Amino acid sequence: MWCKQFAGALLLLVATSQYVQSQQPSKVLCYYDAANFLIEGLGKVSLADIDAALPFCTHLVYGYAGIDVETNKAVSRQPNLDLDTGKGNYRTVTQLKSKYPSLKVLLGLGGYKFSEPSIKYLTLLESGAARITFINSVYSLLKTYGFDGVDLEWQFPMNKPKKVRSTLGGVWHGFKKVFSGDSVLDEKAEEHREEFTALLRELKNAFRSDGYQLGITVLPHVNSSVFMDIPAIINYLDFVNIAAYDQQTPTRNKKEADHAAPLYELSDRVPGNNVDGQVRLWLTNNAPASKLIVSIPTFGRGWKMNGDSGITGVPPLPADGPSNPGPQTQTEGFYSWAEVCAMLPNPSNTALKGADAPLRKVGDPTKRFGSYAFRLPDSSGEHGVWVSYEDPDTAGNKAGYVKAKNLGGIAINDLSYDDFRGSCAGEKFPILRAAKYRL
Repeated sequence: MWCKQFAGALLLLVATSQYVQSQQPSKVLCYYDAANFLIEGLGKVSLADIDAALPFCTHLVYGYAGIDVETNKAVSRQPNLDLDTGKGNYRTVTQLKSKYPSLKVLLGLGGYKFSEPSIKYLTLLESGAARITFINSVYSLLKTYGFDGVDLEWQFPMNKPKKVRSTLGGVWHGFKKVFSGDSVLDEKAEEHREEFTALLRELKNAFRSDGYQLGITVLPHVNSSVFMDIPAIINYLDFVNIAAYDQQTPTRNKKEADHAAPLYELSDRVPGNNVDGQVRLWLTNNAPASKLIVSIPTFGRGWKMNGDSGITGVPPLPADGPSNPGPQTQTEGFYSWAEVCAMLPNPSNTALKGADAPLRKVGDPTKRFGSYAFRLPDSSGEHGVWVSYEDPDTAGNKAGYVKAKNLGGIAINDLSYDDFRGSCAGEKFPILRAAKYRL
């Protein structure tokens, strides 16, 4: 009898523990790249512009600091914007906690869009003295300006683009590799892997007395299994943000348009280039689900369609480089959600022609891969465009995936590219809202 009672109590304890763990509030990391304040025109986004988003966020990540290659110190990339000698954004952003007491404000360091040479990040790892200098400078920034921690977006070398191949093409490629070999991204990868573990351990030790949070963002096309000893580093981290977007971009592959941020793997694609593949990689390496964050982009990627693209719009399809820039982001092949929304059919554009004609939207009834939209080239071969994008519906699907898997939460990257003016449907930050509601 006693054994049965003990076994029953043990089962109840385990079940209760699992229930409590599953009831932990989900994190909502909201990223804001302050460089968007420096854009002239419609793309300019200030701290005041993102204020309406903050009630939906548990964390605000203000980016991006960088590394001074001469001193190995963490420094602001825009001192005239961030520091007290300039506009003072560092203090302004951390003072938002007085208005939103439950909000944690982290300093983002590294970043993805800057495409800095990864060599300086690797060189820093190799020197214990350089790591100490870096850690002291990070600690000083957090302490001086009142940040609650740091999100490291360490710029390891990225995998080279791979083409979508048929089964026969894949066999031939594998045959060629036997003789030619694959290029080595980092000849000292194993050494850098150990040194990155040491960096995170040393950072966590430096942060412990102040309770600063330490998280990392795994940037797109960075091979976690090569550069990160997941079982060794996970205990030093409060979260791991998996940036499983930009799996295909017109910069990486100008001649092939495809889904940029699929939730699951499509057939005949590069294995692992999807949200679920990246999440499973970390889970199978003993990372607790509660520490894993899925990053949801608020932007789309666009290619030019040409005569070889066909008429169905079904990806992957031949393309002709990045599409023309939008009025807000002013970047080829890159569109904010507001820019994508304006290109979809609406009362103001249904009768327009040429470059202003609306795109044809193709939704995602399977909730697995994401939406896309396209406009076929005209008779002269002009104005063709194909865009893979995130919208409130697909963002909600990803948040639903996070909830179903009992993951730690979501990240919105970036608040500046969500519809912060509410120009699409009258509601500000619709992607953030839709994802938050699904949690």
